[in-house]
Amino acid sequence: MQLPFSRDAFFEVFAAYNDSWWPVALVLWTATLIAFVIRLRGRNASEWTFGLLAIQWGWSAVAYHASLFSRINPAALLFAALFLIQAGLLIWYGVAQQRLPFSDERPSAYLVGSALVVYGLLYPLIVLVGDHSYPRVPTFGVPCPTTIVTVGFLLLVRGRVPPLVSVVPVMWAAIGGSGAFLFGVRADLALPIAGLALALRTWSTRPAAIA
Repeated sequence: MQLPFSRDAFFEVFAAYNDSWWPVALVLWTATLIAFVIRLRGRNASEWTFGLLAIQWGWSAVAYHASLFSRINPAALLFAALFLIQAGLLIWYGVAQQRLPFSDERPSAYLVGSALVVYGLLYPLIVLVGDHSYPRVPTFGVPCPTTIVTVGFLLLVRGRVPPLVSVVPVMWAAIGGSGAFLFGVRADLALPIAGLALALRTWSTRPAAIA
């Protein structure tokens, strides 16, 4: 696949992000950890959680795609628009309409979702395993860990996930997952798994099997 940017330019974008925005990344990471701990304790703070995730999608759209990635990839502006749409959908379904309540049960989807949230929280450490070194690595608040964490929380939702909420995360799971092979970001190998799990939860004709 011929890309409009080099491998070196790709990682320089992350370096610029981390140099400028590491305090924001740390705040978003901490807030996500708190949201997950609250969920593990059985509190159904879904509105707060999906409001936080909406902020992360909006942040990734503006601070990463529009401000930085667009310097090397014209398609980044389209990605930014999609991420802003996803932020709006999370606000609408998760906060305004309260249609993403967490389940009180713990089926297989709960275990997969929890594992993905934990993986997303560990993502900044996982990317450092191998040939990559800080700051030229994706950390937190950028598209791939945002997608992984979001899918994880969506799998904790009671019942079937609204299709509109799933479209962009599934799309990015495919797009971002290519980074594992094109750029050697092994942490992104979880993206195809996350995308498949969310697609099954959303569009499976047998929701009871994964609910």
